[in-house]
Amino acid sequence: MQNNNDSSGEDELIRLLLKRQSELNSLLEVTRAINKNTPTPTLIQMLEVILKNYLQIGMFRFLIEKSGAYSCISKYGGNIESPTTLNQTWVHLNKIKAPAPLIGHSNAVLSKYNYFIPIYHKNKALAFALIGDFNTSGDMLNNDLNFIQTLINVIVVALENKKLFRERLQAERFQREMELAVEVQNMLVPMREYKEDGIEVGAKYLPHQDIGGDYFDFFRLNETEFLWCVADVSGKGISAALLMANFQASLHGLVAIEDELTSVVERLNKIMIRNTKGERFITLFLAKYNEKTRKLNYINAGHNPTILYADGEAIPLKLGTTMIGAFEELPFLNEGEIDLEPGSLLFNYTDGLMDHELQNVKSWGEEKLLEFVINNGELTPDEFNATLMNYINQVIKGKPIDDITLLTIKIS
Repeated sequence: MQNNNDSSGEDELIRLLLKRQSELNSLLEVTRAINKNTPTPTLIQMLEVILKNYLQIGMFRFLIEKSGAYSCISKYGGNIESPTTLNQTWVHLNKIKAPAPLIGHSNAVLSKYNYFIPIYHKNKALAFALIGDFNTSGDMLNNDLNFIQTLINVIVVALENKKLFRERLQAERFQREMELAVEVQNMLVPMREYKEDGIEVGAKYLPHQDIGGDYFDFFRLNETEFLWCVADVSGKGISAALLMANFQASLHGLVAIEDELTSVVERLNKIMIRNTKGERFITLFLAKYNEKTRKLNYINAGHNPTILYADGEAIPLKLGTTMIGAFEELPFLNEGEIDLEPGSLLFNYTDGLMDHELQNVKSWGEEKLLEFVINNGELTPDEFNATLMNYINQVIKGKPIDDITLLTIKIS
């Protein structure tokens, strides 16, 4: 009788050792597959083969957490439930943090299964599995449940690492795109100052983020004429930078063949409509100055009015049209024309100058800006821009909520 008991114990030990060896082999195969960056469907298939053939599990559901809900990524055996039904089972299980029996569970769906296997990491539920048609019992039960939990946990960690790797690649790709967009935008920004007999220009560009939606340009058209533009595109980021690059190319191309500002603006509007399908728009102030006749022609397309300082007065230049890119045909289009006196100063800006966080409306606004221009219109462009920014920093406590562009031009 003693010998029979010893023999039975030895058989059980051998069986346990063989089982452990098989489990280790299975884990080793899965680990090797993970190290080779095996695709997710193949890893799931390996998991199912182990559960079916080695552990003889007849029903299996494997759900993984995604954005606060659970998605079933593996299922076989029995009547397959709907994704919503499976996801809702977590409500009945979310307090269980160790493998637990489900037979006799009050929920009709869960009662069809034998065991629940949760996967947690630092108190965060990452995944869970439902196991049915599983007949192991006795001393081997805990061993099998622990092995199943370990095996699933290895798969979950692998999937999490794949997810993190994809997110890192996406972040690196986005960072590179941002760098390229910054390079594109830097190429759009011309000189910060320009000076020759009869005209002096000073500019400041302060993007709210790495990539802004503002654009300014100033260049000589011919021996007697200059052209400049200040613009603001709706939106920010890479798409705004690319849109501005297209806008700049279109502007330079059009002013080379069109003499009339109205024709330039009309064609820019059609280009914007064609490129953005009305989903983006641009406000702009476009002006042309003739040194010989001293005439300034301009169009304000829904932009903050440029302020003309002359003879101690400040006049906002408002004639023009609505923003471009919003309508197939501009509803109205008026061109302004002014004779500029020696000493005139033209201050162009974008709306970031007027919009700040926690702004005290009494301390800053269009009237205050006009007063500032009157009091400082005799300064050089660079002095004017620097004095204005210092003044704003003193009277406004909040930070700007948008890009700020200043383009100041002195006519002598």
